[in-house]
Amino acid sequence: MSTGTERNRTDAEVTVTGTGLEAPAATPTVLRRTSTLPKWAPWGLLAAAAVVMAGVTALLGSGVGLWAFLTAVSFALVTYVVSRSVEGGRRAMDRLVTVVVSTAFALAMLPLVSVLWTVVTEGWARFDTAFFTQSMRGIVGVGGGALHAVQGTLIITGLAALMSIPVGVLTAIYLVEYGNNSKLARAITFFVDVMTGIPSIVAGLFAYALFALLFGPGVRFGFVGAVALTVLMIPIVVRSTEEMLKIVPNELREASFALGVPKWRTILKVVIPTTAGGIATGVTLAIARVIGETAPLLVTVGAALGVNLNPFSGPMSTLPVFSYYSYATPGIPREAFIDRAWTAALVLMLIVMILNIVARLISRIFAPKTR
Repeated sequence: MSTGTERNRTDAEVTVTGTGLEAPAATPTVLRRTSTLPKWAPWGLLAAAAVVMAGVTALLGSGVGLWAFLTAVSFALVTYVVSRSVEGGRRAMDRLVTVVVSTAFALAMLPLVSVLWTVVTEGWARFDTAFFTQSMRGIVGVGGGALHAVQGTLIITGLAALMSIPVGVLTAIYLVEYGNNSKLARAITFFVDVMTGIPSIVAGLFAYALFALLFGPGVRFGFVGAVALTVLMIPIVVRSTEEMLKIVPNELREASFALGVPKWRTILKVVIPTTAGGIATGVTLAIARVIGETAPLLVTVGAALGVNLNPFSGPMSTLPVFSYYSYATPGIPREAFIDRAWTAALVLMLIVMILNIVARLISRIFAPKTR
């Protein structure tokens, strides 16, 4: 029986071979087992490096800065050596690069966290109801608030946004959709790049000189400051919007044109909704860039102790100028003025945070629907 079975199997193999349906020869599978470090190993090595370097810096009598530097260097070296001995050179190099990148990220975040912590802790002392409901009119020392500065900041920044956002967005649309690298488009791009780098005080002096020619020297009111901030905002809005419009695929435009949709409607219904999130983010960055400006507003708007809601008459106060004067020329007691300066800085940060939240909501609402 076994001989017959073997003969039948051989005949079957020959038949398959004759028809050209040869099965590929089976190749043995080689399984390579590689060791890997446990998930807790990087944290354990970091903790060990921190403890050892803490002892070293204590013996040297150095501060926290040297301890952090030595900890990062020793952690990177120890991680590389341990990973190379266990996982191999390729994985060790990957872990080393990860440590370097993470350290660079931590260094970049350190000043931001430090500033945020300092502003919150110092500004919380006067973050009360009186700060948002009272002005400084009639206040000599303790008490008072920044109601007039908050209102002035919102009014002046709002006017600047109303003037700069349409101009900036329409300019970017011209450069991307209609310019076609013409001489005028290249000239506009050049001047936008130049305007991006001008100092803020130059924008303030330009606005003051312009209105001084119209109304005489010594002119001070909110609209002048809004014009100065507009000069600073327009190039940022143009560049950010232009970059967003460039990433829209041409296939979307061509599909719209193929359906007989005119160009202006394609831009309005296809291009802009596709990049609404990016445009909103660029506008938010532009507003955040100018809302904390002090130098141009010192020249164009001046300062006021009371509420002035008319941007076309009289000086107005803004949060940056209010904070500057509270810190630079404090009265008695000095601590009350310093506390108000820190709280004004905290309110500015909160306004910028709210603007970022609004930009994210706008991008989510107007983003093209994928379902």
